[in-house]
Amino acid sequence: MQYAGRCHCGAIRARLESQLHASELPVRACGCSFCAKHRPRYTSDPAGHVAIEIDTEANVSRYRFGLRLADFLICRVCGVFVAAYEPSEPGRAVLNLVVLDAASEFSAAATQFADYDREDAATRSSRRARAWTPATVRVIA
Repeated sequence: MQYAGRCHCGAIRARLESQLHASELPVRACGCSFCAKHRPRYTSDPAGHVAIEIDTEANVSRYRFGLRLADFLICRVCGVFVAAYEPSEPGRAVLNLVVLDAASEFSAAATQFADYDREDAATRSSRRARAWTPATVRVIA
C-alpha cells in the first residue's frame, strides 16, 4: 500500500509504503513541548519506507530541539509540519497524519499517547530504530 501526502502548498511531499492497511498502522500522539503546540498524530511502519521530497532547501525549516536528534520538517511556504526525520543510518521518520491524503482511514480511536521527554539520546535513538520508518529525504533543486 502507498499513502501519499503533502504540505498545504505541495512544496514538501511524502509517501509511506507499507504492507499494512491504514487501520493496522499505529497512531501516536506525543506530549513533548513541540507536539503540545502542533498537536500532530503520527504513524510509522518499521517494515515500510517513507520518501520525502522537498522542492528546494529554501522551502523547508529543519527545526531541532531537546536532544537535537531529529529534524522536524516544516514547510516555510505554508507552515505545515510534515514529518520528523532522524538522519541516522538508515534515516528514519514518522509522518504527521494530517498531511496524508488518506488521513481519515487511520483510527483516531486507537491513538497511543506517550511522553518521551525523559529519554536520553541512546534510548531515544534505539526506540526510533524499532518504531520509526526507514526513510529518505531528497531535495529536488
